[in-house]
Amino acid sequence: MKLTLKIWRQTGRKDKGRFVSYAMDDVNAEMSMLECLDVLNESLIERGEEPVAFEHDCREGICGSCGFMINGIPHGPLPATTVCQLTMRHFKDGEELVIEPWRAAAFPAVKDLVVDRRSFDRIIAAGGYISVSTGNAPDGNAILVSKDTSDRAMDAAACIGCGACVAACPNASSALFTGAKIAHLSILPQGAPERDGRALNMVAQMNAEGFGGCTNIGECTGACPKEIQLEVIATMNRDFIRGSWKRRDQEVRTVKPMTEWSTGSKLKIDPHATS
Repeated sequence: MKLTLKIWRQTGRKDKGRFVSYAMDDVNAEMSMLECLDVLNESLIERGEEPVAFEHDCREGICGSCGFMINGIPHGPLPATTVCQLTMRHFKDGEELVIEPWRAAAFPAVKDLVVDRRSFDRIIAAGGYISVSTGNAPDGNAILVSKDTSDRAMDAAACIGCGACVAACPNASSALFTGAKIAHLSILPQGAPERDGRALNMVAQMNAEGFGGCTNIGECTGACPKEIQLEVIATMNRDFIRGSWKRRDQEVRTVKPMTEWSTGSKLKIDPHATS
């Protein structure tokens, strides 16, 4: 099949980007979207041109590394599917595909389709964990968890942190991501002791990163490849309001960036950054 890939090309964060069209005349319908980009890059390298930069790792829809817009839709037209799972048979012969990176102030451009999503890492570092004493692993039956509770926690924990929710949201909000990372811990009894502080710190970090506010439009859950439900945002809001009252005198902790990107060289450490 024949396709035209209209891809966003940008050398670096401060460089001006543009769309460049590439005609592909022999696309295998069973290729994944990433395999199609691999084939394109091989031809670009043979011609002495710069290959298209894009993120990938497991290519099984698990790691959350890959992700970009295809014709204005995060991960493309197939619901509950990442771009590494999306095959070319879902497009029509002769179709033009407009491919561009996530667009959000909190996801600054790195190169081509690659954006800096370390803001997600800092949100998790602010409180997305359970503190436990060292020692032997506790007995599996020491704390009983009902099937309904474990199912709800597992559904929230399915979030892979790809960033599609932010890209789909008109406000570039990360409420679905942050809500999922809060809910999958606070729903379980093991996460209850730190519930209030966790919500306060993670929401504060989310706001510090420059994400937009949530206005319950719902585009995030529609674009999520793991179909995370909006109820995790309600859980986040409940825990945050509760924590704001119970711990109103507590100092909120945020995490500052420790490094900055420098394309073509090693990461530069900011000696003045603190956490």
